[in-house]
Amino acid sequence: MAVSKDFLNYVLDLLSDWGEIYVKRMFGGVALFRDDFTFAMIARDVVYLKVDETNIDKFIAQGSTPLKPFKSDALVKSFYMVPPDIFEDSEAFIEWAKESLEIQIKKNR
Repeated sequence: MAVSKDFLNYVLDLLSDWGEIYVKRMFGGVALFRDDFTFAMIARDVVYLKVDETNIDKFIAQGSTPLKPFKSDALVKSFYMVPPDIFEDSEAFIEWAKESLEIQIKKNR
């Protein structure tokens, strides 16, 4: 689940207009935090955003798949891959990330 330093820096650069994001390495991957909430995971240089019933349909419609952090078949269905066309557009990526952060904030109220 390794994450390259260059890829991590690229992701942080894409999100830089959104404000302060901090990272924590976990299980060979990276978790992205804002306001003390995890809104994204990076595994094998792929970004996954937090999903729930409010946003999962748009991920599925774009062909996204859930996070598979290990070689086993286990899936983390609460994080889905960011679609390539969204990932390549910093503004769109930030909007999707904001939705994921809101999910975490609501969940933890």
